[in-house]
Amino acid sequence: MLVTAAGKIKAWSWALFRTVLVMGIGYVILYPILLKISLALRGKEDIYDQTIIWFPKHATLDNLAFVLDKMNYMDALLNTIGISAMAAVLQTASCALAGYGFARLKYPGQGLLFMLVVFTIIVPPQTIMIPTYMHFRYFDPLGLVELFTGRPGVSLLDTHWPFVLSSITATGLKNGLYIYIFKQFFRSLPGELEEAALVDGAGIFKTFYRVMLPNAMPAIITVVLFSFVWQYNDSFYVSMYLTDTKVLSMQLASLPGLLAASSPEYMLTSIRLNAGTVLVIIPLMIFYLFLQKHFVEGVERSGIVG
Repeated sequence: MLVTAAGKIKAWSWALFRTVLVMGIGYVILYPILLKISLALRGKEDIYDQTIIWFPKHATLDNLAFVLDKMNYMDALLNTIGISAMAAVLQTASCALAGYGFARLKYPGQGLLFMLVVFTIIVPPQTIMIPTYMHFRYFDPLGLVELFTGRPGVSLLDTHWPFVLSSITATGLKNGLYIYIFKQFFRSLPGELEEAALVDGAGIFKTFYRVMLPNAMPAIITVVLFSFVWQYNDSFYVSMYLTDTKVLSMQLASLPGLLAASSPEYMLTSIRLNAGTVLVIIPLMIFYLFLQKHFVEGVERSGIVG
């Protein structure tokens, strides 16, 4: 009986510890978001009220409406979702193919090439900013444009082509990590699947998209979600490639200047900046709420843990 009682006490103590730990971590993560929401909903009467901690006394949506207009929110949101979705699909396809090649095929220089892939994860993109910009500013594959037209190249800036080309060639944002995820996942699949396909007469590409790819859904889901979210939040590449096209990250970065010009009051500007941040993260929160189950399962079963 004593052993049973001690076991129950130990189990309850461990459950209590885990609950407190998870609640503490959850609070640390959610605190900045909840604080921004609270600030975004405060009226002008609540700006200097020190008694308000979480719930505004004069809650209003005026700050959100004001920022919606200043940010050209709907146009920027549609542009952001379009670029992010396009990049997610293309990057997933190209990185899956590259990861499969590293995981299941043998060829000279494979180790060196994969080392370069890992190198792209480590090296910050700012180090190649100038050559990347010049590449798309004077885009000229194999010198054909200059050969036939005499011009140094065509400008792809302020179009979606830089995102398309970098995505389909697996050289876009965080693509080294995506290739690594697919490589680790394909390595974990049994070789008998490939052998059976080859016996049936399937080639490498048919084996990939008919046999291996359908079994890689956890890795695909993980990469799609990561790719979409990182592209959605990206401000480095979009500011380098786009000038006229409005996206949320650029609009949020320019919001302090717009607000300071319209209202010199610092605290009101600060509250409206929080409102702009809330508007930017709301689509991602909705996105996560619908896909959280697939995201957790994908991360658990993908190469991130393998």
